[in-house]
Amino acid sequence: MSEQRDGSDSRRERRIIFWRHGRTSWNAQRRFQGQSDIPLDEHGIEQAQRAAAMLVHLAPHRIVSSDLARARATAEALGVIADLPVLTDPRLRETNAGEWEGLHRSDLLERFGPQLAQWASDSYARPGGGETRVEVADRMVAAVAEYLEQLPSGATLVVATHGGSARAAIAALLEIPPENWGALGVLSNCAWSILTENGTGHGPKWRLQEYNAGSLPTPALADDR
Repeated sequence: MSEQRDGSDSRRERRIIFWRHGRTSWNAQRRFQGQSDIPLDEHGIEQAQRAAAMLVHLAPHRIVSSDLARARATAEALGVIADLPVLTDPRLRETNAGEWEGLHRSDLLERFGPQLAQWASDSYARPGGGETRVEVADRMVAAVAEYLEQLPSGATLVVATHGGSARAAIAALLEIPPENWGALGVLSNCAWSILTENGTGHGPKWRLQEYNAGSLPTPALADDR
């Protein structure tokens, strides 16, 4: 399957790559980040550069990013290689976690154990009084839909974002009921997930092609394609 440098290829279906940012010092310390604006650490910068060197081969047409520094720096690593601008959008931020932000995992368990357990499985729970996963998904999907309107057939949109917001958006786009969103596992720093348009005309509009990946996808053959 040949790919064009402008981000389009011989396929009609468009593609979305949800890309989690590289590591930060708070990730390494297991502190809840939420919308706190924490930059990439040295290892996170290396992760972003390594991932960008692979993702450029998927010929991105447009790169959009959360406006938080860790996601923006991750996106810019790809923008430099792909020679594309990075557009930032606050709707692509991580979950607002209210009073939980900045707390170490052990502190969360000690002070908010039952609420933390509920939030792990309840998409309508508010972490630290902040946003529900459903609210996060609503703003993420609205933003992505706007960028998709400007994306030609067969092109790839890269969304540099955060673990929680990416999972919520992916679940919503796959039309998974909110009560089952916990079935999607935690995303690793700088890993990506790929959704492709479902061109069959049946079922959800999007298909999950890769999840929490760190290598390029290989062609998949199936009877329905």
